[in-house]
Amino acid sequence: MPKPRKEQVSLEATPYYHCVSRCVRKAFLCGVDINTNESYEHRRAWLENELLNQAQVFAVDIAAYAIMSNHYHVVLHINQNQAKSWGMDEVIQRWHTLYKGNVLSQRYLSDPNFSQAELEKLKEFVEIWRTRLMDIGWFIGRLNEKIARQANYEDQCTGRFWEGRFKSQALLDEKALAACMAYVDLNPVRAKMAKTPEKSDHTSVKIRAEKAKSTYQPNHPKQQASKLMPFAGNPRENRPEGLPFRLTDYLALIDLTGRAIREDKRGYIEKNQPEILTRLAIEPKNWLTMTQEFETTFKDLVGNPNSLEKTVKLLNRKRRPAFKNCVTLLA
Repeated sequence: MPKPRKEQVSLEATPYYHCVSRCVRKAFLCGVDINTNESYEHRRAWLENELLNQAQVFAVDIAAYAIMSNHYHVVLHINQNQAKSWGMDEVIQRWHTLYKGNVLSQRYLSDPNFSQAELEKLKEFVEIWRTRLMDIGWFIGRLNEKIARQANYEDQCTGRFWEGRFKSQALLDEKALAACMAYVDLNPVRAKMAKTPEKSDHTSVKIRAEKAKSTYQPNHPKQQASKLMPFAGNPRENRPEGLPFRLTDYLALIDLTGRAIREDKRGYIEKNQPEILTRLAIEPKNWLTMTQEFETTFKDLVGNPNSLEKTVKLLNRKRRPAFKNCVTLLA
């Protein structure tokens, strides 16, 4: 039986989550229907654009994503500090970008002369909306609803478009984060939809690679892809906010891993492994296993044994999900 979201998401444990949502309809979400030969490829752009634009409204950063034929993957970072920094007006404006709000919020933006009682009531709604704007359930729910409505309208039908629940995995440490991001970015390569990561359409790695080629300082956070969470570099004092790796290290690792998992290539990573693997102390053979089988290898909590133990206690859970695999691959 699936775990309730409150037992899977804890900002005290980690702000990073891998989410997967799958289509239940026989016709593909974004691919070509083999029965009718009708193409739905244009829907991949729908989903990609909505995903990136919605992240500009929520206090949620996109670390990685890949849009496949009948499902999509996204690695999200919940930016709690950003949400807490918003004033009441900004929360209302952001919420109104997505939803209508209510009578109080609509009137406040045009005439803020409220009574004290009205103002206190509005503040209650604002805090509820602030919480929702940094909630992955609300983020994925709104995204899926928008795409389902568009697809149903195009197909001239009604009914369920997505599975009832999206799958989520909490990424508890840097090793889990790096492996999961690579797993997501390499999805099209494993599915034979692209020969190399940088040529895989509708993925974060393609956007990052294209931007890196056009700048003199690809590792500078302000010169990276604007709608994606930046790479801030290896952990150090006064490091800017962002992913705890160097972009160039990550792209080199993704390229090398993508070549290693192709069927016409030997499955290995060169002896002089990239610096990022050395720093994270991940064995090359373990890296290949994780980047090909991340979803099936791990359950809803992913991290080294110590991180897993702490999170299980924090969530008051009795079992340690996929503990043996965490020990083998992430210890």
